Amino acid sequence: MPEPSQTIIGVHELDCAAEEAVLRKVLGSVPGVRAVECDVMNRRVVVTHEGADPVELSRVIKGAGMTPAIPIPPRSDGARAGGSERGPESASAGECETCEPGSPATDQPHSDSRPVATRVQLGALGLSGILALGAEVVAWATKEEGSWPVIAMAVVSILLGGLPVLKKGLIAVKTFTLNINFLMTVAVIGAAAIGAWPEAAMVLFLFAVAELIEAYSLERARNAVRSLMTLTPDTASVKAADGSWAEVAAAEVAVGSTVRVKPGARIALDGRVTSGASAVDQAPITGESIPVEKTVGDPVFAGTINGNGLLEFNTTGGKDDTTLARIIKTVQEAQGQRAPTQRFVDSFARVYTPIVCGLAMLVAVVPPVLFHQPWMPWVYKALVLLVVGCPCALVISTPVTIVSGLAAAAKRGILIKGGVYLEQGKAIKVVALDKTGTITEGKPKVTEVRTLGSLSPDQMLRLAASLDAGSDHPVARAVSAAWDSGRVEAVGPLFKVENFTSVPGRGVSGSIDGKTYFVGNHRFGHERGVCSPQVEAVLGELEAKGQTTIVLTDETTALGILAVADTPRETSIQAVRELHELGVRTIMLSGDNQTTAEVIARSVGIDDARGGLLPEDKLKAIKELVAKYGAVGMVGDGVNDAPALAEATVGFAMGAAGTDTALETADVALMRDDLRGVPEFLALSRRTSAILVQNISFALAAKAVFFVLAVVGVATMWMAVLADVGATLVVIANGLRVMRAARSRH
Repeated sequence: MPEPSQTIIGVHELDCAAEEAVLRKVLGSVPGVRAVECDVMNRRVVVTHEGADPVELSRVIKGAGMTPAIPIPPRSDGARAGGSERGPESASAGECETCEPGSPATDQPHSDSRPVATRVQLGALGLSGILALGAEVVAWATKEEGSWPVIAMAVVSILLGGLPVLKKGLIAVKTFTLNINFLMTVAVIGAAAIGAWPEAAMVLFLFAVAELIEAYSLERARNAVRSLMTLTPDTASVKAADGSWAEVAAAEVAVGSTVRVKPGARIALDGRVTSGASAVDQAPITGESIPVEKTVGDPVFAGTINGNGLLEFNTTGGKDDTTLARIIKTVQEAQGQRAPTQRFVDSFARVYTPIVCGLAMLVAVVPPVLFHQPWMPWVYKALVLLVVGCPCALVISTPVTIVSGLAAAAKRGILIKGGVYLEQGKAIKVVALDKTGTITEGKPKVTEVRTLGSLSPDQMLRLAASLDAGSDHPVARAVSAAWDSGRVEAVGPLFKVENFTSVPGRGVSGSIDGKTYFVGNHRFGHERGVCSPQVEAVLGELEAKGQTTIVLTDETTALGILAVADTPRETSIQAVRELHELGVRTIMLSGDNQTTAEVIARSVGIDDARGGLLPEDKLKAIKELVAKYGAVGMVGDGVNDAPALAEATVGFAMGAAGTDTALETADVALMRDDLRGVPEFLALSRRTSAILVQNISFALAAKAVFFVLAVVGVATMWMAVLADVGATLVVIANGLRVMRAARSRH
């Protein structure tokens, strides 16, 4: 049995749950389709199927009154939708209804650049409103709702402004989908049937305005992330083989090319500086407000802005493989994922709408049949209930708020991989932090070299540096860096190491001139059985100063001890203080010895410190914390701490700019090396969750009030729609406050 494939199709009209319900139903009926996922924020539908024809899928969408964009070919490799791998089928299988025939498919959904509404459509809607209001005025003045001038103005108003809504409503009826458009269509037809023509026109006009406002609001939320795509220039100045410079399309620049960026210009691709020095504004990537000095060997990122110096750099990736491209992809995927609250609201709306229809039916039928009441007033009240029941404000309240939160975080260098993590952040009571590279600078230096035998300090350092040259651990890099050129001249170059072995969480070993040596932490020395009382005394003395100790041994004896010190970041103290102000407990989980861990923890104000932990020990500690506190955050480098990051409720990767592994491992990637992003995320999570509660509560309260007003006969149909428009505007504006609040903190 073949594995299911995926096809992604852009849908211009996909703006709310009504269109989503129709798409799920019509696409779900296509033979071979196994699942249909609608991504309202990115206006695309992801169809999981077994051999379904993309052309047929597009035809079905078009038959539902919507415009399909070019489908991405089905994927049979099991990769996530939206990735870069291509499926095995022909890209020309389905051509975009809005593209030139034969245009090639791409890995991203069709770029829909059309405006929400054209000038002609806006003009028609404006005229529709004037005619609807005119019908109301004439009916009020003549006391005749059924006169031909009133009917004529109402009909023209309906045709000009409400025809798209009626078409959607008829499709909903045809597909047996009880959605907002169905409710409005029944209400308008019913109003016309009982002779309430002015109200039918006004209701449809106001609902069309509400849909337009909703579409504009979603477009604004989309643009918050879409603006990231415009940060990189289309061309780059590339050095040719003869030494000349030429403007080349960024997409065509090969990896390893030399690119020049002038002062004040945006950098087109990721790379490493080979010539020049300048300060680069990295705010679009990391959220840093202060430009970062760049010299030879430093990384530069696409989308950042060069300062006053001329830079040349070698590219390390193509246009689609930059840090910014990965950020955009991650945020787009995050937008498509439904947060828990959004899933609840969507499920609630699917149950709520049929209940409203049933209640309206009871209101229309029960009083006249059982209590001999006149039909017309109760039918009218039932129609008002249908209008009141439109769950626009309720449904739109969650995606706008969640996307605003995701976009606000991204602009501050905090990359959240889904709304679920944005919501979970509010419940975090404890944050566990790795030490090296998280709390500290991650750039330790050798401060002392103590010999325990016949070797001189330089000879001992030469052995240790030779072994550590094969490790990328920060402490090992510090030992290697301590072997400078002066010692090379005096003692000799580093030894050639054979049979190199890395022992995670302990150290390394290898053979030099046929003899095996070991270099590692205090724990490694214990396990090797070389920690005599003399060795322990030296280790204790150095560790009491808060220094990390490294023991160099042969197969039987400790040859010497090196001390390495790593200083806390200036921002770590402030970050820990802000976490405490939020009521969050802090715990350090470190591979260093307990004494060193406690010294560093005290220096930054951390509540508890646990040292001497291997990766599996950190994982165990996170499990214990989750069992005790419920929701736990873990901050690490995204590589060594991967098991603990995965186990935590929310995992944070520090300094993820340019690092694929960190982006893939953590739930939240802090693009800059600044721990203050953690309390900033937690505060944003709490604010977003509070606004979600406000929006849902307000939307439900507004519905409840107008249900009562409708039953007692106070609310009219157009008043109900006006109230729904008002409620929708309120929840949208409230949701967008998340983005405005984030901007004000810059």
